Amino acid sequence: MTVATIAFAAAAGATALAFSTTVLAWRMRARLTGLSEGFRSRLDVQHTVLGELDAATSAFDEAFLAIEGDTVRLVWGEETLTTVAGALRIAVPDSGAAPLVIEALAATSKEAADALKALIAEGKSCRFEVFAEASGGLVSAQPKGMTLVVEGRSSGATAWVRLAIASARTSLSSGPFAQMANRLPTPCWVVRDGQLVWANHAWLSAVEAQSLEQARADHLGLDRSTDALVTEAGEQNIRREGFRWLTIEGQRRAFQIIAEPLSDTYVCAYAIDVTEAEESREALKRHAKAHDETLDRLEDAVAIFGPEKRLTFHNSAFETLWDLEPAWLAERPTHGELLERLRQKRKLPETSDFTQWKAQELEFYGLTEAAPDEMWSLPNGRSLRVVRQPHPLGGLLLLFSDKTGELKLKAQFNSLIQVQRATLDQLNDAVSVFGSDGRLRLRNAAFDKFWALSAEDMVANIDFAQMAELCIPLVHDRGFWSELKARVTDTDPVARAPQTGEVKTSDGRLAQWRTQPLPDGATLVAFSDITTRRALEQAIEQRDLALTESVRLKRDFVANVSYELRTPLTTIVGYADLLQRQANAAEADPIEARNRNYLNAIQAAASVLARSIDDVLDMAQIDAGEMSMSLSEFNLSRTVAAALGRQADTLSAKGIRFDYTGLDTTALVRADQARLGQVLDHLLDYALRNAAQEGQVAIRSRKDGDTLTLEIGYTGRGIPYHTQAHIFDRFVGRERGGPGLGLALVKALVELHEGWITLESEPSSGATFAIHLPRQSGVGHEDPVKAPLPEEVTTEAPQEEPEAPVADLPPEAKALGLTAETFAQAKKILGMA
Repeated sequence: MTVATIAFAAAAGATALAFSTTVLAWRMRARLTGLSEGFRSRLDVQHTVLGELDAATSAFDEAFLAIEGDTVRLVWGEETLTTVAGALRIAVPDSGAAPLVIEALAATSKEAADALKALIAEGKSCRFEVFAEASGGLVSAQPKGMTLVVEGRSSGATAWVRLAIASARTSLSSGPFAQMANRLPTPCWVVRDGQLVWANHAWLSAVEAQSLEQARADHLGLDRSTDALVTEAGEQNIRREGFRWLTIEGQRRAFQIIAEPLSDTYVCAYAIDVTEAEESREALKRHAKAHDETLDRLEDAVAIFGPEKRLTFHNSAFETLWDLEPAWLAERPTHGELLERLRQKRKLPETSDFTQWKAQELEFYGLTEAAPDEMWSLPNGRSLRVVRQPHPLGGLLLLFSDKTGELKLKAQFNSLIQVQRATLDQLNDAVSVFGSDGRLRLRNAAFDKFWALSAEDMVANIDFAQMAELCIPLVHDRGFWSELKARVTDTDPVARAPQTGEVKTSDGRLAQWRTQPLPDGATLVAFSDITTRRALEQAIEQRDLALTESVRLKRDFVANVSYELRTPLTTIVGYADLLQRQANAAEADPIEARNRNYLNAIQAAASVLARSIDDVLDMAQIDAGEMSMSLSEFNLSRTVAAALGRQADTLSAKGIRFDYTGLDTTALVRADQARLGQVLDHLLDYALRNAAQEGQVAIRSRKDGDTLTLEIGYTGRGIPYHTQAHIFDRFVGRERGGPGLGLALVKALVELHEGWITLESEPSSGATFAIHLPRQSGVGHEDPVKAPLPEEVTTEAPQEEPEAPVADLPPEAKALGLTAETFAQAKKILGMA
């Protein structure tokens, strides 16, 4: 290739490059011109929008501040910034109030300072509120205070702060939510940095403050513990709750205190009145405690298992019944563990498959209502009634009642009823028992037979009226049945008093009826056929009248006969005395001596006959109840001496020794003196007749308490054993071994003194009669003396002394009817001379 060719090619290339460059430049210029016009148009639009936004933001109480390093400048919202500066009490300098506002905001609280510092240094976003006092603002109401909302964000190296006036009001309570809280009855309050900033009316009323300013000035609060709880919630920035008893308006009430942090600065607290709930809880606790104490006093064993099948309660009876350790029960064993422990102790019913039985027991936890009662028979012989029912709080309640004693009593009761039925069936009387409802409960076989009733007629629990209709054919008087029914069903104690009466049946029988109330409210009604008995009573009454008449006739006959006998006897005794004196005048004549013996025999027989007549008359008088006792106090020794004097001749004739031991000679006794002497005469007469020749007769007297005992004993022939049983019976003749009428009269006379007589005898050793006279405590002396019988009296007959004139007799001898000679002998024997 030539140089020219190369040069031409280079020139052509340069020309083409220049042309291309020119075209490209033209095109670029055209595009840039279009873009410039577009950007200019869009910039105009943006300026328009920005103007509108600036006008809109100027219409709100907001201000935007930009912080770049140490420089704080106002972006817009000069009027808002001025208002905020005034609320924060900042004088606006010429250089602008933005830096001073940021400093004032940081000084409001530690949280605000930390938030602004983190925003400027680290770019952390923040938002908080500040309440500031103000003298005026953008609002027409010219508020005295306002709430500022401070919001900060970062963009690159610039921190943006938005100041917005959230509301203009006199206090926090002017907001709708605060006004709502102000009407709540629950105390509410707001605290910032431990200082009260707001409280509702309920809180002011609780602390008795007129206003919030007064509460602040006086540092009022509900109590210190509540303030500490609120402070703790603010410091830890967590929700805290507590329970306090506070005195509000003079009343002690319970409150649930809740402190809830609202931000890093504010803590809202409120107190909920839970007095009623707390009182209900305490009442429930007391009720539960009383319920547990009541169950603990029950004799039945009670156990309560919770929903988890663990033991939650048991009473003392449960622990005693199963003999379980208290420490083990305190560990709250499960129901299954309890059954296992009882099985080990052999305290559960014997079963072939315990696992299945245990599973069945645990299935009761699904009950919705009480299960049927069940009886357990334990190996130790006990019988338990088991009650299972669901517990209202969940779980199962078990109740164990020991029915061993009850079942035994029931068996004994059934046996007793059977014995009663069998016993009643053996009675001849028609017996029936009616309950208080008037229905027949029990009757015997004699009842059906008495009223001619059949088993078909007597249905179970037949009513009294129905039973009366069945008995009407035998007793037609319906009034009788109505009265009898009233005594069965009437609850009046007077009407239920025992009653008896008689009624005649239509078949000619006489029936006696009687009612007897029973302790269980029932009434026993019995009917007896007394037809035969009444006839027998009438026969006995007739016999008694005849016997009484015969006794009267006998008494009259005895009295007449005794009178008729006494008249000739007196004549015989009189003539015998006359002949005796004539015989005594001719002492030397042997014929007269023999006549004297005859006369003595006549006089002795006459005396015996006279005394027998007197005994018959006395016995007749006693039988008629006409003998009276003339009680008086007299000398016992003189009475004994008089009786002994009347037996002096017999003592001397048989050579019998006499012994007296007992009360001294001044001893007194209270009795009928004549009748006691009569008793002594009969006993001495019996003793002398049965005493051995030259034997001994003894009289002993003593006092046992207030009873005087007088014993008359003798040695010689005793009383046979077969005779001792009826020795005191009357009219037992001597041919039968009896004493005649004398000892019977002795017994009757002693019993008239309210005393008694006893006998001790051996057939070959004599006998002793003992007279016991009660009520002698005020008389007599206890000094025992012994008056032995002088030897000359027992060995030879007493020397006869001239009979003393009647006028010279001692008063005692006259009173006792003794001669001077007899009285002197008795005194000598008794040692009274």
